[in-house]
Amino acid sequence: MASPMIAALAQPCFYSFSTSQKLSKLKPNSNTRVTKTCYRRFSSICFYNAGKDSESGSTEDKETKLDWPVLKRWDVPWGWQTASLTSLACGFSFVLTGLVEAAALPYLGLKIEELSLDEKAEILFLDQGITTAVILGVLYGISSTFKPLPEDLFCYDLREPFNLKKGWLLWAGIGLGGALLAVAATGAALSLFNGENPPERETDALVRLLPLIGSSSISTACLVGITGVLAPLLEENVFRGFFMVSLTKWVPTPIAVIISAAVFALAHLTPGEFPQLFVLGIALGFSYAQTRNLLTPITIHAFWNSGVILLLTFLQLQGYDLKELLQASS
Repeated sequence: MASPMIAALAQPCFYSFSTSQKLSKLKPNSNTRVTKTCYRRFSSICFYNAGKDSESGSTEDKETKLDWPVLKRWDVPWGWQTASLTSLACGFSFVLTGLVEAAALPYLGLKIEELSLDEKAEILFLDQGITTAVILGVLYGISSTFKPLPEDLFCYDLREPFNLKKGWLLWAGIGLGGALLAVAATGAALSLFNGENPPERETDALVRLLPLIGSSSISTACLVGITGVLAPLLEENVFRGFFMVSLTKWVPTPIAVIISAAVFALAHLTPGEFPQLFVLGIALGFSYAQTRNLLTPITIHAFWNSGVILLLTFLQLQGYDLKELLQASS
């Protein structure tokens, strides 16, 4: 999701700490239910409190346990009003933050036409950082009013990265490989339909960033920070961590994955890239549904975005015409 400042220049977080349950005090035959928690150590951070007790029950108790969690729904504590208003608030915050930052530049004595490429890249990095902080603040601020949250909402768990069912790094690798194959197949299919008249990409954010790609090590570092760290953190929290999860309250998880992938692709405002972004969004959604860990889609997204930037930087340094390459690949 490119910031509104990109066109002009280029011409997560709240979390609560849960208390570890003292197992030594539990009697062997006690009816007390110990809820699985994500302990707040350096290895894991989750945005939720301890789970519900046995009297209130949980979705896991009410549903038949599935061997694979990818088809299970989340136990969403908010209704459609909160889901829709929060989504609108995130979108409004995104646009408003970009407009305020763009309007503030002249008052800071900064003239776009006089900035060097490195200065433009640094401002873009700062812009994306502020935008990410504002939107995540809105998202987590609203979500935190629904306490205690289920344990698999806004969860970052570094433990067991290669677990067969929920290993975040294992499934990030599977998702990334699947996304590469699916996007390549989608691009090949589109090229057959488009023939010799591929769609123009003049309005794509990536095309507008081309002057910064490979211009210097500072510009490259800023672009990698924007696309490989800040953008994945923001977009995966919004589109997968909140929007997709919210949809599972009313539709099955696979349908929620498809709907959120479509919204994710539309939000980039690049019609020519909709099919590829849609396919990528599906891979991100199913990977997240499998692990219930936001580290999974964030890792896929980060490798995808930063890989594109680093590849284009390498090609630029080799003397290739990036604009022509991008047009040929569309």
